[in-house]
Amino acid sequence: MSTAYAAYEDALFVVDADRGTIVREQRFDSRPECVAVADGAVLVGTFEHGLQRSTDAGASWERADGIEQDAVTSLAVDPNDPATVYAGTEPSRLYRSTDGGRTFERLPGLTDLPSSDEWSFPPRPDTHHVRWIEPDPNDPGLLHVAVEAGALLRARVDADGSVDWTDRVPSGRRDVHTIATHPGIPDHAWVAAGDGYAESTDAGESWRHPQDGLDHTYCWSVAVGLNTESTARSPPRVLLSAAASAREAHRVGESYLYRRDDGTWERLDGRGIPTGEGVYRAVIERGTDEATFWAANNHGLYRTANGGDAWTEIDVSWPDRVSEQTCRGLTIVD
Repeated sequence: MSTAYAAYEDALFVVDADRGTIVREQRFDSRPECVAVADGAVLVGTFEHGLQRSTDAGASWERADGIEQDAVTSLAVDPNDPATVYAGTEPSRLYRSTDGGRTFERLPGLTDLPSSDEWSFPPRPDTHHVRWIEPDPNDPGLLHVAVEAGALLRARVDADGSVDWTDRVPSGRRDVHTIATHPGIPDHAWVAAGDGYAESTDAGESWRHPQDGLDHTYCWSVAVGLNTESTARSPPRVLLSAAASAREAHRVGESYLYRRDDGTWERLDGRGIPTGEGVYRAVIERGTDEATFWAANNHGLYRTANGGDAWTEIDVSWPDRVSEQTCRGLTIVD
């Protein structure tokens, strides 16, 4: 059974994707910002009430201990250890849990980096936040960390909680929204940023920016799978959501999906998932097999089983208000 946890602006929706039913609609007293499932627990970061945790499928919730900030803006589960969870906040802080998100400790050094004086989130220019955390599945302890806006960073975290930080590199994007890695492709990382797309083949030490065919460069979400239609040595398949600007992505509603196997980007219009006018930027997630991807936007939840060639809507009776909301986070559990 595939269960989708989709966080929208005023609620978390738990969707049985096989039956096409909303199992639970959970409202919080604050906007959900991100969602993850760790060691059997559902975790939701909220903007005003910290990290909420449920161990009974959402029937009850409690606030996780140890996170001082009220705004939890990012969550990541270590792919090598489902009991290890990372959380990012506004103002920018990084926390780690080793008990499935029950308790957290703050990891040091983030705001001591030289570039931190330049970090600022334009809508709230007096602050900034950790927008994304991506543990490297092939290098335990290595994290890629995005601060919105201002820095794409790396952190090597030891078992005792000490951290060796690497500040932003000149070729890294500054307004990163999403970072992707893949367990079958060591040393690679992919980035969707407000200042464009980027990819690394040396674990984030340097970045290149292939944009040929990418007509919309305000990039929001990226997901990566192996291209199983070709040889094992073929380049990966990259799916990307993008718009012309933040205004089109979040408020006006005109966004698109792109795919890149190698070389030129291809726009995925007319494939069964809405794109263009009236569509807010999608959040994309890779499925359990290499050809399956999921995407959620203000029109609903969609799945492709062939790498984006065709998408099928998960036929759910969404509340009408969802059509006016952006998806804040998406997690799939199979």
